[in-house]
Amino acid sequence: MQRWVLFLLAVTLPFAAFAEAPPLTRREGYLLIWNAIRRQAEETGTAPFPDVPEGSEGSLEITYGKDRGILDDDEERFRPDEILTFGDALLWLFRTRNVDELPAMRREDLGTLMARYPVTGPDADPAEAVPSASALTALMRSLDERLAREVHEVSFYGDEFHGDGTAFGEVFDMHALTAAHRSLPQDTLVHVTNVENGKAVVVRINDRGPYVPGRDMDLSRAAFARIAEPSRGVLRAVFQRLGDSDFVDPCENQPRRYQKRITRDVRFHRGIPHMFTLGGALVLQANRWFVLRGLTYPDGRFVRLQDFVGPDDRFTFAPSEPGLYRFLVGTPEGRVREMRMTVGVCKGRAE
Repeated sequence: MQRWVLFLLAVTLPFAAFAEAPPLTRREGYLLIWNAIRRQAEETGTAPFPDVPEGSEGSLEITYGKDRGILDDDEERFRPDEILTFGDALLWLFRTRNVDELPAMRREDLGTLMARYPVTGPDADPAEAVPSASALTALMRSLDERLAREVHEVSFYGDEFHGDGTAFGEVFDMHALTAAHRSLPQDTLVHVTNVENGKAVVVRINDRGPYVPGRDMDLSRAAFARIAEPSRGVLRAVFQRLGDSDFVDPCENQPRRYQKRITRDVRFHRGIPHMFTLGGALVLQANRWFVLRGLTYPDGRFVRLQDFVGPDDRFTFAPSEPGLYRFLVGTPEGRVREMRMTVGVCKGRAE
Protein backbone atom coordinates (compact mmCIF):
# COMPACT_ATOMS: atom_id res chain seq x y z
CA MET A 1 0.00 0.00 0.00
CA GLN A 2 2.94 2.34 0.64
CA ARG A 3 3.75 2.72 -3.05
CA TRP A 4 0.18 3.86 -3.70
CA VAL A 5 0.40 6.37 -0.85
CA LEU A 6 3.57 7.87 -2.32
CA PHE A 7 1.98 8.14 -5.73
CA LEU A 8 -1.22 9.71 -4.52
CA LEU A 9 0.68 12.03 -2.19
CA ALA A 10 2.46 13.41 -5.23
CA VAL A 11 -0.73 13.73 -7.27
CA THR A 12 -3.33 15.14 -4.93
CA LEU A 13 -4.12 14.98 -1.22
CA PRO A 14 -2.14 14.03 1.91
CA PHE A 15 -2.33 10.42 3.10
CA ALA A 16 -4.20 11.46 6.22
CA ALA A 17 -7.17 12.41 4.06
CA PHE A 18 -7.21 8.92 2.51
CA ALA A 19 -6.70 7.10 5.79
CA GLU A 20 -9.81 8.63 7.30
CA ALA A 21 -12.05 7.62 4.39
CA PRO A 22 -13.49 4.11 4.00
CA PRO A 23 -12.46 2.03 0.97
CA LEU A 24 -14.66 2.35 -2.09
CA THR A 25 -17.09 -0.36 -3.12
CA ARG A 26 -17.33 -1.45 -6.75
CA ARG A 27 -20.72 0.25 -7.10
CA GLU A 28 -19.45 3.55 -5.65
CA GLY A 29 -16.32 3.48 -7.78
CA TYR A 30 -18.06 2.71 -11.04
CA LEU A 31 -20.65 5.46 -10.55
CA LEU A 32 -17.90 7.96 -9.75
CA ILE A 33 -16.06 7.01 -12.94
CA TRP A 34 -19.22 7.03 -15.05
CA ASN A 35 -20.58 10.37 -13.87
CA ALA A 36 -17.30 12.11 -14.70
CA ILE A 37 -17.66 11.56 -18.47
CA ARG A 38 -21.00 13.39 -18.88
CA ARG A 39 -22.61 10.61 -20.83
CA GLN A 40 -26.24 9.59 -20.57
CA ALA A 41 -26.98 6.02 -19.51
CA GLU A 42 -30.00 4.65 -21.33
CA GLU A 43 -32.30 1.70 -20.86
CA THR A 44 -31.28 -1.32 -22.94
CA GLY A 45 -32.56 -4.79 -23.65
CA THR A 46 -29.69 -6.30 -21.65
CA ALA A 47 -30.65 -8.14 -18.48
CA PRO A 48 -29.25 -6.46 -15.34
CA PHE A 49 -26.79 -8.23 -13.08
CA PRO A 50 -28.82 -10.30 -10.58
CA ASP A 51 -27.16 -8.50 -7.67
CA VAL A 52 -27.94 -5.03 -9.16
CA PRO A 53 -31.65 -5.43 -10.01
CA GLU A 54 -33.68 -2.77 -11.78
CA GLY A 55 -34.52 0.09 -9.44
CA SER A 56 -31.53 -0.37 -7.14
CA GLU A 57 -28.86 2.31 -6.79
CA GLY A 58 -26.89 2.69 -10.02
CA SER A 59 -28.79 -0.08 -11.82
CA LEU A 60 -29.32 1.99 -14.99
CA GLU A 61 -25.64 3.01 -15.28
CA ILE A 62 -24.31 -0.44 -14.38
CA THR A 63 -26.64 -2.29 -16.77
CA TYR A 64 -25.77 0.18 -19.53
CA GLY A 65 -22.07 -0.42 -18.82
CA LYS A 66 -22.66 -4.15 -19.13
CA ASP A 67 -24.49 -3.69 -22.43
CA ARG A 68 -21.70 -1.53 -23.87
CA GLY A 69 -18.87 -3.82 -22.78
CA ILE A 70 -17.44 -1.37 -20.25
CA LEU A 71 -18.06 -3.96 -17.57
CA ASP A 72 -17.07 -7.59 -18.01
CA ASP A 73 -20.13 -9.26 -19.47
CA ASP A 74 -18.70 -12.76 -18.92
CA GLU A 75 -19.13 -12.39 -15.18
CA GLU A 76 -22.49 -13.49 -13.84
CA ARG A 77 -22.54 -11.00 -10.96
CA PHE A 78 -21.31 -7.43 -10.49
CA ARG A 79 -20.53 -7.79 -6.75
CA PRO A 80 -21.49 -4.15 -6.01
CA ASP A 81 -20.60 -4.16 -2.30
CA GLU A 82 -17.15 -5.72 -2.63
CA ILE A 83 -14.08 -3.50 -2.31
CA LEU A 84 -12.97 -1.85 -5.55
CA THR A 85 -9.47 -2.85 -6.72
CA PHE A 86 -7.10 -0.70 -8.74
CA GLY A 87 -7.22 -3.26 -11.56
CA ASP A 88 -10.98 -2.90 -12.00
CA ALA A 89 -10.85 0.87 -11.55
CA LEU A 90 -8.15 1.28 -14.22
CA LEU A 91 -9.90 -1.03 -16.67
CA TRP A 92 -13.16 0.91 -16.28
CA LEU A 93 -11.27 4.19 -16.62
CA PHE A 94 -9.60 3.17 -19.87
CA ARG A 95 -12.87 1.87 -21.29
CA THR A 96 -15.03 4.86 -20.33
CA ARG A 97 -12.34 7.19 -21.75
CA ASN A 98 -12.25 5.10 -24.96
CA VAL A 99 -8.46 5.20 -25.11
CA ASP A 100 -8.60 2.36 -27.65
CA GLU A 101 -11.11 0.16 -29.40
CA LEU A 102 -12.87 -2.22 -27.01
CA PRO A 103 -11.22 -5.46 -28.29
CA ALA A 104 -7.84 -3.94 -27.35
CA MET A 105 -8.96 -3.23 -23.77
CA ARG A 106 -9.47 -6.72 -22.36
CA ARG A 107 -8.42 -7.58 -18.85
CA GLU A 108 -5.27 -9.24 -20.20
CA ASP A 109 -4.37 -5.93 -21.92
CA LEU A 110 -4.30 -4.02 -18.65
CA GLY A 111 -0.50 -4.15 -18.36
CA THR A 112 -0.07 -2.71 -21.85
CA LEU A 113 -2.61 0.04 -21.15
CA MET A 114 -0.93 0.93 -17.86
CA ALA A 115 2.44 1.18 -19.65
CA ARG A 116 0.91 3.40 -22.33
CA TYR A 117 -0.82 5.63 -19.78
CA PRO A 118 1.31 5.42 -16.59
CA VAL A 119 -1.13 7.02 -14.16
CA THR A 120 0.12 4.74 -11.38
CA GLY A 121 3.52 3.90 -9.95
CA PRO A 122 5.73 1.37 -11.78
CA ASP A 123 5.18 -1.28 -9.08
CA ALA A 124 1.42 -0.88 -8.91
CA ASP A 125 -0.49 -4.01 -7.93
CA PRO A 126 -3.92 -4.23 -9.64
CA ALA A 127 -5.15 -6.40 -6.74
CA GLU A 128 -4.71 -3.58 -4.23
CA ALA A 129 -7.88 -1.89 -2.95
CA VAL A 130 -8.62 1.73 -3.90
CA PRO A 131 -8.42 3.44 -0.50
CA SER A 132 -10.95 6.24 -1.05
CA ALA A 133 -12.95 8.38 -3.46
CA SER A 134 -10.14 10.93 -3.38
CA ALA A 135 -7.66 8.30 -4.55
CA LEU A 136 -9.91 7.32 -7.45
CA THR A 137 -10.46 10.98 -8.33
CA ALA A 138 -6.68 11.39 -8.47
CA LEU A 139 -6.42 8.51 -10.93
CA MET A 140 -9.17 10.00 -13.10
CA ARG A 141 -7.54 13.42 -13.04
CA SER A 142 -4.15 11.97 -13.93
CA LEU A 143 -5.51 10.01 -16.91
CA ASP A 144 -7.69 12.86 -18.16
CA GLU A 145 -4.79 15.30 -18.00
CA ARG A 146 -2.58 12.88 -19.96
CA LEU A 147 -5.27 12.43 -22.59
CA ALA A 148 -5.71 16.21 -22.89
CA ARG A 149 -1.96 16.58 -23.60
CA GLU A 150 -1.79 13.72 -26.08
CA VAL A 151 -1.07 15.03 -29.60
CA HIS A 152 -2.96 13.40 -32.47
CA GLU A 153 -2.67 13.44 -36.24
CA VAL A 154 -5.91 14.74 -37.74
CA SER A 155 -7.11 14.78 -41.36
CA PHE A 156 -10.42 15.66 -43.04
CA TYR A 157 -12.89 14.19 -45.50
CA GLY A 158 -15.30 16.09 -47.68
CA ASP A 159 -16.49 16.17 -51.28
CA GLU A 160 -16.19 12.51 -52.20
CA PHE A 161 -18.16 11.41 -49.11
CA HIS A 162 -20.71 14.24 -48.97
CA GLY A 163 -24.21 12.73 -48.87
CA ASP A 164 -23.01 9.23 -48.01
CA GLY A 165 -24.17 7.35 -44.93
CA THR A 166 -22.04 7.37 -41.79
CA ALA A 167 -21.31 4.38 -39.58
CA PHE A 168 -24.17 5.49 -37.29
CA GLY A 169 -26.78 5.84 -40.04
CA GLU A 170 -26.59 9.62 -40.51
CA VAL A 171 -26.08 11.39 -43.82
CA PHE A 172 -22.60 12.88 -43.92
CA ASP A 173 -22.62 16.65 -44.41
CA MET A 174 -19.16 18.09 -45.04
CA HIS A 175 -20.48 21.54 -44.04
CA ALA A 176 -21.48 20.42 -40.52
CA LEU A 177 -19.09 20.44 -37.56
CA THR A 178 -18.65 16.69 -37.18
CA ALA A 179 -15.87 14.11 -37.03
CA ALA A 180 -15.04 10.43 -37.35
CA HIS A 181 -13.23 8.57 -34.56
CA ARG A 182 -12.47 4.88 -34.08
CA SER A 183 -13.61 4.50 -30.47
CA LEU A 184 -15.38 7.59 -29.08
CA PRO A 185 -19.15 7.01 -28.76
CA GLN A 186 -21.64 8.47 -31.20
CA ASP A 187 -22.67 12.06 -30.37
CA THR A 188 -19.63 12.74 -28.17
CA LEU A 189 -18.61 16.41 -28.28
CA VAL A 190 -14.86 16.97 -28.65
CA HIS A 191 -12.96 20.26 -28.40
CA VAL A 192 -10.18 19.97 -31.02
CA THR A 193 -7.25 22.41 -30.84
CA ASN A 194 -4.63 22.84 -33.54
CA VAL A 195 -1.34 22.82 -31.59
CA GLU A 196 0.43 24.96 -34.20
CA ASN A 197 -1.89 27.99 -34.18
CA GLY A 198 -4.11 27.49 -31.12
CA LYS A 199 -7.33 27.60 -33.15
CA ALA A 200 -10.09 25.31 -31.90
CA VAL A 201 -13.46 23.87 -32.93
CA VAL A 202 -16.09 21.75 -31.17
CA VAL A 203 -17.19 18.73 -33.22
CA ARG A 204 -19.71 15.94 -32.74
CA ILE A 205 -18.67 12.33 -33.40
CA ASN A 206 -21.03 10.87 -35.99
CA ASP A 207 -18.84 8.39 -37.91
CA ARG A 208 -16.09 5.79 -37.53
CA GLY A 209 -12.55 6.21 -38.86
CA PRO A 210 -10.01 7.19 -39.98
CA TYR A 211 -8.40 3.95 -41.04
CA VAL A 212 -5.09 5.38 -42.22
CA PRO A 213 -2.31 4.20 -39.84
CA GLY A 214 -1.17 6.95 -37.49
CA ARG A 215 -4.25 9.15 -37.85
CA ASP A 216 -6.69 9.51 -34.96
CA MET A 217 -9.55 11.67 -36.26
CA ASP A 218 -11.16 12.72 -39.53
CA LEU A 219 -12.81 16.14 -39.33
CA SER A 220 -15.50 17.29 -41.73
CA ARG A 221 -14.21 19.78 -44.27
CA ALA A 222 -15.99 22.65 -42.45
CA ALA A 223 -14.49 21.70 -39.07
CA PHE A 224 -10.98 21.38 -40.51
CA ALA A 225 -11.29 24.77 -42.19
CA ARG A 226 -12.09 26.37 -38.81
CA ILE A 227 -8.62 25.56 -37.49
CA ALA A 228 -6.37 25.18 -40.59
CA GLU A 229 -6.19 25.69 -44.33
CA PRO A 230 -7.76 22.66 -46.05
CA SER A 231 -4.77 22.58 -48.41
CA ARG A 232 -2.73 21.38 -45.44
CA GLY A 233 -4.55 18.05 -45.48
CA VAL A 234 -3.20 16.95 -42.09
CA LEU A 235 -2.63 18.75 -38.78
CA ARG A 236 -1.58 17.97 -35.22
CA ALA A 237 -4.14 18.55 -32.48
CA VAL A 238 -5.08 17.86 -28.88
CA PHE A 239 -8.55 16.68 -27.84
CA GLN A 240 -10.74 17.61 -24.90
CA ARG A 241 -13.78 15.37 -24.49
CA LEU A 242 -16.75 17.49 -23.36
CA GLY A 243 -19.44 14.81 -23.02
CA ASP A 244 -22.48 13.54 -24.87
CA SER A 245 -24.20 16.13 -27.11
CA ASP A 246 -27.57 15.30 -25.53
CA PHE A 247 -26.12 15.70 -22.04
CA VAL A 248 -23.86 18.75 -22.47
CA ASP A 249 -24.66 22.19 -23.87
CA PRO A 250 -21.97 22.73 -26.55
CA CYS A 251 -22.10 26.52 -26.10
CA GLU A 252 -21.73 26.65 -22.33
CA ASN A 253 -19.98 23.28 -21.76
CA GLN A 254 -22.41 22.65 -18.92
CA PRO A 255 -24.55 19.57 -18.27
CA ARG A 256 -28.09 19.79 -19.63
CA ARG A 257 -30.93 19.32 -17.12
CA TYR A 258 -33.83 17.25 -18.37
CA GLN A 259 -37.52 17.09 -17.49
CA LYS A 260 -38.25 13.37 -17.54
CA ARG A 261 -41.39 12.47 -15.62
CA ILE A 262 -44.82 12.87 -17.16
CA THR A 263 -46.40 11.01 -14.22
CA ARG A 264 -44.99 8.83 -11.49
CA ASP A 265 -45.05 5.77 -13.78
CA VAL A 266 -44.54 7.36 -17.20
CA ARG A 267 -41.14 8.92 -17.91
CA PHE A 268 -38.99 9.88 -20.86
CA HIS A 269 -35.75 7.99 -21.37
CA ARG A 270 -33.95 11.30 -21.76
CA GLY A 271 -36.60 14.00 -21.71
CA ILE A 272 -37.02 17.66 -22.62
CA PRO A 273 -34.02 19.84 -21.64
CA HIS A 274 -34.49 23.23 -20.06
CA MET A 275 -31.99 24.68 -22.57
CA PHE A 276 -31.44 23.59 -26.18
CA THR A 277 -29.40 24.78 -29.16
CA LEU A 278 -30.94 25.89 -32.45
CA GLY A 279 -29.99 23.43 -35.19
CA GLY A 280 -30.36 20.33 -33.07
CA ALA A 281 -33.15 17.74 -33.11
CA LEU A 282 -35.04 16.80 -29.95
CA VAL A 283 -35.94 13.10 -29.76
CA LEU A 284 -38.56 11.92 -27.24
CA GLN A 285 -39.14 8.31 -26.22
CA ALA A 286 -40.78 7.01 -23.05
CA ASN A 287 -41.10 3.76 -21.13
CA ARG A 288 -44.87 3.72 -21.79
CA TRP A 289 -47.36 5.30 -24.19
CA PHE A 290 -47.47 9.09 -24.00
CA VAL A 291 -49.33 11.81 -25.89
CA LEU A 292 -47.86 15.03 -27.24
CA ARG A 293 -51.04 17.10 -27.10
CA GLY A 294 -49.74 20.42 -28.33
CA LEU A 295 -46.85 22.82 -28.73
CA THR A 296 -46.66 26.59 -28.21
CA TYR A 297 -43.99 28.36 -30.30
CA PRO A 298 -41.97 31.43 -29.20
CA ASP A 299 -44.33 33.75 -31.14
CA GLY A 300 -47.32 32.48 -29.12
CA ARG A 301 -48.69 30.26 -31.87
CA PHE A 302 -50.24 27.04 -30.49
CA VAL A 303 -50.28 23.88 -32.62
CA ARG A 304 -52.58 21.07 -31.53
CA LEU A 305 -50.89 17.71 -32.19
CA GLN A 306 -52.50 14.80 -30.32
CA ASP A 307 -49.63 12.49 -31.30
CA PHE A 308 -49.73 9.13 -29.52
CA VAL A 309 -46.23 7.67 -29.15
CA GLY A 310 -45.59 4.07 -28.09
CA PRO A 311 -42.63 2.68 -26.11
CA ASP A 312 -40.94 1.50 -29.32
CA ASP A 313 -41.55 4.75 -31.19
CA ARG A 314 -39.94 8.18 -31.09
CA PHE A 315 -41.15 11.73 -31.59
CA THR A 316 -38.60 14.07 -33.22
CA PHE A 317 -38.79 17.85 -33.22
CA ALA A 318 -36.36 20.39 -34.70
CA PRO A 319 -36.87 23.97 -33.37
CA SER A 320 -37.19 26.50 -36.20
CA GLU A 321 -36.35 29.66 -34.23
CA PRO A 322 -34.85 30.69 -30.89
CA GLY A 323 -37.10 31.38 -27.93
CA LEU A 324 -39.36 29.60 -25.44
CA TYR A 325 -41.20 26.44 -26.50
CA ARG A 326 -43.94 24.94 -24.31
CA PHE A 327 -44.80 21.27 -24.73
CA LEU A 328 -48.08 19.81 -23.48
CA VAL A 329 -47.37 16.14 -22.80
CA GLY A 330 -49.55 13.59 -21.09
CA THR A 331 -50.85 10.05 -20.85
CA PRO A 332 -53.59 8.35 -22.90
CA GLU A 333 -55.70 8.42 -19.71
CA GLY A 334 -55.78 12.23 -19.75
CA ARG A 335 -53.01 13.33 -17.37
CA VAL A 336 -51.27 16.44 -18.78
CA ARG A 337 -48.07 18.29 -17.90
CA GLU A 338 -46.41 21.35 -19.45
CA MET A 339 -42.65 21.26 -20.06
CA ARG A 340 -40.73 24.34 -21.20
CA MET A 341 -37.59 24.50 -23.33
CA THR A 342 -35.61 27.64 -24.18
CA VAL A 343 -33.80 27.45 -27.53
CA GLY A 344 -30.75 29.61 -28.11
CA VAL A 345 -28.20 30.25 -30.86
CA CYS A 346 -24.57 29.21 -30.51
CA LYS A 347 -22.05 30.36 -33.10
CA GLY A 348 -19.75 27.50 -32.19
CA ARG A 349 -22.45 24.87 -32.03
CA ALA A 350 -21.56 21.30 -32.91
CA GLU A 351 -24.95 19.98 -33.97
